[in-house]
Formats: sequence, C-alpha cells, structure tokens
Amino acid sequence: MTLLIVIIILALIFDYINGFHDAANSIATIVATKVLTPFQAVFWAAFFNFLAYWVFGFGVADTVAKTAKTDSINLTVILAGVIAAIVWNLITWWKGIPSSSSHTLIGGFAGAALAHAISLHGFSDYTVIQDGVEVTKHWYTIVNWYKPGEDGGLPSGVSVIIAFIVLAPLIGMIISYFISLWLMYSSRKSIYPKIFTVCLMLLVLLFLSSVLVGYDDIKKPRFESQFWSVITEQHNIKWFLVAVIFYSIAIFNLVFSSLPTSKAEKVLKKMQLLSSAAFSLGHGGNDSQKVMGIIAAAVAVYLNSNPNVDMTIGWLSLDVDIEKGTMPGWIPLTCYTVIALGTLSGGWKIVKTMGSKITKVNAFEGVVAESAGALTLFITEHFKIPVSTTHTITGSIIGVGVTKRVSAVRWGVTVKLLWAWVLTIPVSAILAALVYYTLKLFL
Repeated sequence: MTLLIVIIILALIFDYINGFHDAANSIATIVATKVLTPFQAVFWAAFFNFLAYWVFGFGVADTVAKTAKTDSINLTVILAGVIAAIVWNLITWWKGIPSSSSHTLIGGFAGAALAHAISLHGFSDYTVIQDGVEVTKHWYTIVNWYKPGEDGGLPSGVSVIIAFIVLAPLIGMIISYFISLWLMYSSRKSIYPKIFTVCLMLLVLLFLSSVLVGYDDIKKPRFESQFWSVITEQHNIKWFLVAVIFYSIAIFNLVFSSLPTSKAEKVLKKMQLLSSAAFSLGHGGNDSQKVMGIIAAAVAVYLNSNPNVDMTIGWLSLDVDIEKGTMPGWIPLTCYTVIALGTLSGGWKIVKTMGSKITKVNAFEGVVAESAGALTLFITEHFKIPVSTTHTITGSIIGVGVTKRVSAVRWGVTVKLLWAWVLTIPVSAILAALVYYTLKLFL
C-alpha cells in the first residue's frame, strides 16, 4: 500500500509539472497579441483547466490506464514510468522545448512495461493458462499496441497514440488553415461570403442535432427539469462548446466586411478570450485524464496482487474499477486542481517559443489557432484518444502562418520541434527502462 501511495503522489507531482510545462500552449498566443498580461493569462488558463472537471468524462483516462496489461505488470513498472516522465518533462522544460507531457507519460509507462517483460522472459515467447487453456504470448504483447474500436468507435492502443503525433498537429493545421481562409474570404464586401457562412451555420446546426443526447437517453439526469438535464449532460457540454466556438466565428464573419480594421481588431481580441478559454478547457480535460489513468492502472495492479484488501484509507477511497470506468470523485477533482495550480506557475521559457519563434501572431491568427486547437482537442477526447496539446496548438499556429505565405513559418524552429516530438516516446521509454532496472535492485 505504501508503494501505491507513493505512485499516486508522484503522479500528482507529474500533473503539476504538466501544468506549468504546458501552460504556454493555451496562453502563448494571447500573451503574444497582448490581449492579457502573462500574469492575467495564467489565471485565465488555470481557471478553465479546473473548469474542465465538469465538462469531460474519463475516456482518455481509460485509454491511458490500458497502455499496458495490468494483470502482467507490477507497481515498480508504473513507478518507473512516472519517474521517467517527470525527469524528461523537467529536462524539456529547462531547455524550453515544447515536448509532449502526454507522450512522455505513455512512453515511460510502455518502456517500463517492456523492461519488466524482458526481465521475466527475455526476448522469448512464454505460455500462460487462460480459462484452462494454454496460450503462447510474445514478450512485447505486455503493451496494448492496438485494440479495435468498440461500437463503431476508433481503435486505441499505443500505435494509435503514436500515429497522432503526426495526425493531431495535422488536424489542427488543416482546421486553422480553413478557418483562416474563411475569415479572409468573409472580409470581402460581397454577398457570397455571407451566403456561404449561413449555409455552414445550418449544416453545423444539423450536425449538432444528430450528436446531442436527448433526455430519454441520459442515464443519470442531474436535474428534474428536462431542459437543464440536457444542457448539463457531459456529452452535450462538449458539443455546446464546439457550437459556441463555431458560431462566434460565424457571427463575426457575417459582419466582418462592414467593420473598419481597428474595430475588427478589437472584436478579435475579445474573441481571443473565448478561444483561449476553450483551448484551456481542452488542455485540462485531455491532460488531467492521463494522470487519472495512471492512478487507475496503479490501483488495478495493486488489486491483482491483493484481491481482498480494503481500498479505503480513513476517509480516502481508492475503489477504482478500470473495466467499468469508475473511480472515486476525489481523484479527478484532485487531478484537475493540481494541473490548474501547475498552470498558475507558468512556463515562460516555452511561451517564447510558442508565441513568437514559430511565426509572428496577431489577434486574427490567435483566434484561429486557439479555436482550431480547441476543436481538435474536443474531437480527439470524444474518441478517447490521448493527444498532445503541445503538438495540437503548434500545428494550429503553423496552419495560420501558412495562409500568409509558406516562408512566414520559421521552418527551422518547426523541424527542431518535430525532432523533439518524434524522440519523446522512445527516449522516455528508454529512460523508464533504466529506472525500472535500477528500482529492481532496491524494491
């Protein structure tokens, strides 16, 4: 039980580091455009990091918890993964490299699990008894590399997470590119951009009507009122936020051509408050769940070794069930609180890279980049895919830069970031393996 408590504490320390390491993701553009001071911006981001507690479920946490097979590992594996993730996060923060905290954690967890499998079986196949049948397994299957999607959903597993190293920034870049074109097209004094915008608004309304959950489909309504139950349903809140982002841009587009440049700039700066808030919500919801997943995996591993133990420590309950996707309320509340406190600590080294080194950003581009990043995070969270908020916002900023001209993006800086992204998972995995073998000597 002591080792389990140590892992939970270290996981929360990682959550805090994640907050100040990734603070730049949601505040870099709003600071670069001088909409808020750095001090105001971190408070703004931290508040919405915490608010995400009431918006998101546990889909990403479930995916992270199942990175490795919990019936085949021990607590030393998880401890090594968390320690490696903390070390790599601190190194990249110190160097001002906007690497992915998410991939650091996934890489550390997977690397420690593989080291554990090698220490037990080497690189050879081994047999286990499952339901009375002898089954041959490979040492590397200790990690869940790929799992087909359930009920028509997207597949999951480490291979899918690795794929989104490329896909997340690409999606962010494509969305920001098209939002930029949409805004620029709408600035023309012509009726056609307005017709196009109205058609888009109707299409999005039709889409929302198909994805929102009605009162009869809500398992546990929060209120007696059908209206408030539908409004506050977690699944619906995310789509309402998507609607707010889209319709705020759409309404601005309808009046954009009639606004003088100075007035349009002022409106865009106010819209940045909304777009940065939305991205901070996505950041909190995406990244805090990864720590919840690690805690859930640690509890599951402990229960495998101690199936009949009482999982309460005084008032503190650790009654986590990975299969049912349930956990005590204090775990998500604590994770969201800690990441918000980490964001309050800031991450000024990385703010400079994200806010000015990739491309110069104005209010127009800030709104586009943050909106595209937020939409990407909401979509990937909906499909339970842990993605990097760092990669997402970087791709969105690049997409904005490309609309000006390809040379507006400082590709030398971007290539260095790509190397950091590609290396994060393998470096974290190797580091975690070394930590695991070191811990084995003492535990």
